[in-house]
Amino acid sequence: MCRETPGKGGATRGLYRILITALILALLTGCASMARERLATNLASAMLNQDDPDIVRAGAPAYLLLLDGMIRDNPNDQSLLLAGSRLYGAFATGLIREPVRVKRLTQRSWEYAQLAFCARYREICEQTDARYDQFAATVDRIAPGELNLLYVYATSWAGWIAARSDDWGALADLPKVEHLLERIIAQAPEYDQGRAQLYLGVMHSQLPPALGGKPEIGKAHFELAITYSGGHDLMAKVEYARRYARLVFDQPLHDRLLHEVLAAPAQAPDLTLSNILAKQQAELLLKDEYF
Repeated sequence: MCRETPGKGGATRGLYRILITALILALLTGCASMARERLATNLASAMLNQDDPDIVRAGAPAYLLLLDGMIRDNPNDQSLLLAGSRLYGAFATGLIREPVRVKRLTQRSWEYAQLAFCARYREICEQTDARYDQFAATVDRIAPGELNLLYVYATSWAGWIAARSDDWGALADLPKVEHLLERIIAQAPEYDQGRAQLYLGVMHSQLPPALGGKPEIGKAHFELAITYSGGHDLMAKVEYARRYARLVFDQPLHDRLLHEVLAAPAQAPDLTLSNILAKQQAELLLKDEYF
């Protein structure tokens, strides 16, 4: 039996087959990654644009379990980790009232954010327990860009701290979170429809001037948050009333902001659920006779 000896043509055909196989595998891997990213984005969007908080309370755990499973299978997928962090954080801070559960859920949010962020910026993660000046110096060496990664890292950390407001060790890290957010608004002051400004507004409205606080800085951030959302982020007005107006005992501002929230439509892209919750909180704030 005769057997053809491989020549140049056979070797070339073999090389083509290898290249084509590699290309197909790369495309399939890329498609799977895109599908995972799209699913995570759609899950987040479905939750943020839902106008019935009770549906989200009932359905969100299934979303979170699905993301947990996807992350377990793809532990290095940055898009999944960031989506998981944001969904856990939003569920914990907006829809859960039991302190123990809030702590547990914000812990998961913070862990996912760290996995995504530390894979890229390990040096910063290694400085989280360092003194503020050392941490800030490390953060300041970050090149511009990747704001979403920095933002989710900062806000999940802020949520983790807020759930542990009785822990002075956790509260001591707030200036580090503030520095991260300042880095974001230095590059994009309107980021996330002004939500970075909103976080800073809350942070700067903790102490009255008599105790060394600078609430006027918080006021400026609240007003920027409202401006950058086009007035659509009703939670910015609720927090402006709750944090700043009450702190400085400005009842006319407080009541005006809350009545504006009640009169405004709730539907807005990626803000609908937050706005429904803002309306509920505005009603409670107006009823509690703080002034």
